Amino acid sequence: MSKLILMRHGQSEWNKQNLFTGWVDVPLSPLGIEEAFAGGKKIKDIPIDVIITTTLIRAQMTAMLAMSVNMSVHSDGKTPVILHKEDQRLSDWGKIFSEDSKKNTIPVITCWELNERMYGELQGLNKAETIAKFGGPQVKIWRRSFDVAPPGGESLKMTAERSIPYFKNSVLPLLQEGKNVFISAHGNSLRSIVMYLDHLSEEEVLHLEIATGDPLIYDYDNGLFARG
Repeated sequence: MSKLILMRHGQSEWNKQNLFTGWVDVPLSPLGIEEAFAGGKKIKDIPIDVIITTTLIRAQMTAMLAMSVNMSVHSDGKTPVILHKEDQRLSDWGKIFSEDSKKNTIPVITCWELNERMYGELQGLNKAETIAKFGGPQVKIWRRSFDVAPPGGESLKMTAERSIPYFKNSVLPLLQEGKNVFISAHGNSLRSIVMYLDHLSEEEVLHLEIATGDPLIYDYDNGLFARG
């Protein structure tokens, strides 16, 4: 049996300001930092073999802060090390030459496929002002429908079309090897994955809310996922 941990990043500075964020790369707010620590405490007793996060700093901060709690509790004291496979120099120059040191690290993989839904021309706009400009019903369609995208952006369906294949091709094999995987990502990419894991319909996923900094834990055994 292996474990899958899904955690939505803590509150970001633009979450705090009620702005559409999407792929704009903003950091956590002070509250988001506290949420990441709190989420880390909830998974402190689960050994982590692989960490997967996104290319956006708010998800990376959440993963590292959550794991800082883990490192202070686990006797193995393993250190997360971000892999830079996309940057040849960082990959070459960041090589670890001590086998003992290498054994005491947790590989951290970054991927764009689990990035937040891209909100297109809404990015940076205040949500309340957007409602005043376009009307509540239209903004609700952009935010909460399954297959309608905001101008120049992605729908939830489009987000799922990149996040679910990544999960199947890159995460599932790790779980099948018996590894415990911690994913730190975003509300909509994680909604897509939970839709797949829990066999939710397109209608059911629209009502799914994933809290910031609150880990969802699944047991994986013989091809089946169950909430832990």
